[in-house]
Amino acid sequence: MVPIRVVSIVGHKNAGKTTLTVALAAEFVRQGRRVGTIRHAEQATDVDTRDKDTWRHFHEGHASAVLFNAPGFRVLFERAEDGPADVGALVRRYHQKCDIVVVEGLADPAMPRIEVHRSKLAPKPMFDPATSNPSHWIALLTDDATIDFPFPTFRYTDTAWLVTLAAMAWERAMLITG
Repeated sequence: MVPIRVVSIVGHKNAGKTTLTVALAAEFVRQGRRVGTIRHAEQATDVDTRDKDTWRHFHEGHASAVLFNAPGFRVLFERAEDGPADVGALVRRYHQKCDIVVVEGLADPAMPRIEVHRSKLAPKPMFDPATSNPSHWIALLTDDATIDFPFPTFRYTDTAWLVTLAAMAWERAMLITG
């Protein structure tokens, strides 16, 4: 099995993690790569509409897994009785055919990450020069022109940051093998 590259997008709430995840995924697809994403959540959330058929299968029928199959896509709802799985296990199980997986919202200590920071939402980035290991960061995307960290920092006002960031993510991604 060819190793699958994995990178994480981290940041405070509403900083733009989803926007960057989607942009990176689209850029990798534009480059001809097969892309998967994983959305990590800290608490349980409903991703289906209450009282609709798939919701009822899962919640009222107590099915261990519900596969919604429609023209052009499938959605799997699966019970995680054992708690959240580690990213490597999820990648091996669901993203075997991908070249790269972009994980949103998980600051796994072993996973290379790109941080999204907006100064109006959080006074400081998650990266702390006193306690964080800079080798875990691929880059920072921010609106704060005063930040100077020991890894690449991109400003929202920069041009062509997405292509450069995608290349850096590809090179620095964690490799997961079967």
